[in-house]
Amino acid sequence: MDTMGNLRRSHYSNDILPSINGDQVVVFGIVASIRNHGKLTFLILEDLKGIVQLTIHANSVPENVRSKLNNIHEQSFIGVMGKVKSTEKAPHGAEIIPEDIRVLSVPQSMPPFKLFKQRLPNIEKRLDLRAVDLRRPQSKAIFKIKHTALQAIRGYFSSQGYMEVQTPKIISTATEGGAALFPLLYYNKEAFLAQSPQLYKEQLTGAFEKVFEIGPIFRAERSRTMKHLSEAVSVDIEEAYVTYIDVMNVLERVICHTIANITENCKEDLALLKNKMRAPVPPFKRVTYDEILELLHREGVDVSWGNDLFVSDLKKIERKLPEFYFITDWPTSSKAFYIKSKDDKPEICESFDLMHGSLEIASGGSRIDQKDTLVEKLKERSFDPALFEYHLKVFDYGIPPHAGFGFGLDRLMMVLCKQKNIREVVLYPRDQRRLIP
Repeated sequence: MDTMGNLRRSHYSNDILPSINGDQVVVFGIVASIRNHGKLTFLILEDLKGIVQLTIHANSVPENVRSKLNNIHEQSFIGVMGKVKSTEKAPHGAEIIPEDIRVLSVPQSMPPFKLFKQRLPNIEKRLDLRAVDLRRPQSKAIFKIKHTALQAIRGYFSSQGYMEVQTPKIISTATEGGAALFPLLYYNKEAFLAQSPQLYKEQLTGAFEKVFEIGPIFRAERSRTMKHLSEAVSVDIEEAYVTYIDVMNVLERVICHTIANITENCKEDLALLKNKMRAPVPPFKRVTYDEILELLHREGVDVSWGNDLFVSDLKKIERKLPEFYFITDWPTSSKAFYIKSKDDKPEICESFDLMHGSLEIASGGSRIDQKDTLVEKLKERSFDPALFEYHLKVFDYGIPPHAGFGFGLDRLMMVLCKQKNIREVVLYPRDQRRLIP
């Protein structure tokens, strides 16, 4: 096995163009394929930016290059120094004629599935060897798109004056309530992994007015479906002096901005995924909870007022609402304790969910900003206000009216990458059955 020695990359694959014909270059990457035609051998080398062809003619390359051919297999990691040669048959119209090859790593076994085939084994088998599965072009395309999405989201919020914050992920009590919590021993006390940054971001509006966070959340939900994970990435904002209508508009704009960035900067990746993405045209349709119940009734599905909406219900109207849309004005009883009720109709709250077809992407609303009301809501939900004293005492010093939302980055990526299983858009997913790799 060789070492890199003093060999260092001078070019990426997409830099190997006819315009640098005759130049000496150094590239690194993984061998995607090998084709032998008598004394002529073609290697396709893949790196961060794409692929480049290496052409080795047994009669015209140095002996040290010829001797290493037998040690090179698909999935080998190599470094190559050579001259660029223009040829119409090669990717980007140019290839490399090697003068030196360093074989840096040779696989001891081949992947149990083909990395360049359309047909694949089920995702659980691929997740067992996730780092290798991520070498597939389609898989890499997903995470390049996700990277672009994250850059766009951060850029949008920063340009609009939001401060990025980081809130604790080890907390003393439930944020959302319920049993979907991961308990842990925090020295000699019981603690939990955070379900969301909700209460902390509310408090921060009193200091910074506009905050956002991109970070992990943890839900010990019993459902194991194609859209649920135990660890996910949430994008959250909270803003002072606004209502749920205002932050709905913010969410709509950040989604449109993100998709516009992806369509502009990820054309090749979208093509690999066969996704002819178009940026949505705002405003997104707004449908009240009551209107959704009426639509369902027309489809023969009767949901009692106040009940949650199940995916099986929403699928009945997906053909009428196939793209992004908001469901607004939910029953107060169906939302978290910190969501503000309407002044004229306390049974309805100032809340919304962002949907894409039958998939929930985000949830948000106006927040309660009066301590007495918040205490009353906690008691109604059978929560002990004493457990929330760290949050309630902030209200003694005043807190501005505020609103916000949180959206699941991974669920949004399911939509943007046309994936039916959320595990395809998470590097190392965690659920009830999977703690490794």
